[in-house]
Amino acid sequence: MKIILRKNVANIGTIGDVVNVKDGYARNYLFPRELAYMATDSSLKRIEIEKRKTLAKMVKEKEMAEKFADELANVQLSISMKVGEEGQLYGSVTSLMISEKLAENNFEIDKRNVLLDDAIKTLGIFDVKVRLHPEVIASVKVWVMEDEA
Repeated sequence: MKIILRKNVANIGTIGDVVNVKDGYARNYLFPRELAYMATDSSLKRIEIEKRKTLAKMVKEKEMAEKFADELANVQLSISMKVGEEGQLYGSVTSLMISEKLAENNFEIDKRNVLLDDAIKTLGIFDVKVRLHPEVIASVKVWVMEDEA
């Protein structure tokens, strides 16, 4: 079945793409979630209008994310952890902990958008990447210090 995508769909295409998918996938998944239209002349016109609106919205979101990234560049987080021998942490600093520290500083970031390859397990200063938009990634300085208590 030929369809026109209303939104970006993983492994299928992006907004406005005309693609062929199996009938059941279109009827049972894409259409009920309003992710696609059946490809007709009227739907081609409709998707063109939506595409313009969506592109304008995406440009605004990207600009806002870039401003937010500039603000985040000045943020430094400090996390105190208990430390064992040789500077190894008991436990580790995770994306959830960084997300919570950002929330304490009035930056609401979902833990899935804190990009850590591995959890931080040593003391030190780390640059942590934060995804604000698919095209905008900010950097936050995280200081991992020994807990005084």
